[in-house]
Amino acid sequence: MKICIFGAGAIGGYIGAHLARVPGIDVSVVARGPQLVAIREHGLRVIGPDAALVAEVRATDRPEELGPQDYVFITLKSHQVGPALGGISSLIGPQTVVIPPTTGIPFWYFYGQRGRFANHRLDPLDPGGRQWDILGPERALGCVFWVATEVEAPGVIRHDGAGASFPIGEPDDTTSPRLERLGEAMRAGGMKAPVTTNIRGWLWIKMISSLCWNPVATLGHATLGQVHEHPDAVELVRRMMIEAEDVSSALGVTLPVGREKRIAMTKLAGGHKMSMLQDLERGRPLEIDALADSIRTMREIAGVATPTIDLVLTLLRLRAGAAQKRD
Repeated sequence: MKICIFGAGAIGGYIGAHLARVPGIDVSVVARGPQLVAIREHGLRVIGPDAALVAEVRATDRPEELGPQDYVFITLKSHQVGPALGGISSLIGPQTVVIPPTTGIPFWYFYGQRGRFANHRLDPLDPGGRQWDILGPERALGCVFWVATEVEAPGVIRHDGAGASFPIGEPDDTTSPRLERLGEAMRAGGMKAPVTTNIRGWLWIKMISSLCWNPVATLGHATLGQVHEHPDAVELVRRMMIEAEDVSSALGVTLPVGREKRIAMTKLAGGHKMSMLQDLERGRPLEIDALADSIRTMREIAGVATPTIDLVLTLLRLRAGAAQKRD
């Protein structure tokens, strides 16, 4: 089995290192800059609270060298996917399965569904339908990247020890051999990868988490634990969650985990800095558009207002703009 990780950052590095542990899987990663150099020289290193994992993988910044793959994980930031489509397409053969990022709503969201929006294209989230046409919704599997990681140094991924999970599912909510094979491979590598027939429910849970906790933690310059020390901040997150859940409910989605349980679960990663705060501290662009465009697109389809979310995202854009001017 050939698996390529396109984007060997915090999440991609974690997945790639674990899959490389499995006999019979040829793992390659597409990286660049210091990350590429470090992976070539020292391998991928994942550090947890109790142990470290070091994996040797093939690393390149020229994906066309790798040839068609069985599975391609796209572990880029959402705004990086468009410019990378040419390189990703070089990895796609007749049987290739593609696992796109799920920070927001993926391009394939309505593919395989019945009813009013069956196979509806989300033009605001996939301008010109490039992902739909190049990656192909028929090749897509949904996978929720639910793991608290960060790049500590080139080639070194730190996992804070909180529960990591990667629910995977088919867009049409069935099971399939390709889905089962990937689940088996991920579990053999030591990852929790449950196969689900409700992948959209898990996608919404991940998006709601990113949409609500990321802005509040970034505006407060706080870890998840520090946010929990302020009940008013948690209440703000709760209000945002309710609005997003109203949108998902209007679209017929059933969330597999209740709101209060999800809020309580964030305490398990109390020391974790959300990815958006990590980007702010490192002077990188914040992944606001993927979240803002996703909730706006879906609320317009659903006919549901999200005033609290809109206000918080406006404040977040002001914060990001101030940081860019300072840099």
